[in-house]
Amino acid sequence: MPAAEKLAISKIVKAVAPANEDNRVPHGSRQYFAVFTIAGPDTEPGTFAAPIGYIEGDNERFYTDQLFYYDDPQTIYDNWPKPVWDAVALHTPTLGMSENQARMAAGILIDSDSTEIGNRTVTYDAGPKKWTVTFQKGVATAVKAG
Repeated sequence: MPAAEKLAISKIVKAVAPANEDNRVPHGSRQYFAVFTIAGPDTEPGTFAAPIGYIEGDNERFYTDQLFYYDDPQTIYDNWPKPVWDAVALHTPTLGMSENQARMAAGILIDSDSTEIGNRTVTYDAGPKKWTVTFQKGVATAVKAG
């Protein structure tokens, strides 16, 4: 899923996840999937599904609060300047961004050389693109595609 795109969720389904699929949500005995469409410029038209939780025995766990914004992020972060929102819309992290802004632009963190937020190098998965961003003192000081 591209970061910061509006989803039209049509239903939630339970299904067994493919064994070889690493989607960062534990497989459990079954997973919950959100079925949705996207109207974003970087997405092919169609219906998609993404894991949002799992079932293991009598336990159910959902990750929706970590995966989605329930309100428009531009109202939540209304102090971000227009160039940041333009970069988010293009799914492109840029120099000077905070980690939160870069994550909004590029997507899920897939690797990091440290747990110290604001002072580390992070690799993001932005669908077909990967980004490596170095942060020092809370801002991006280097951005590399690929």
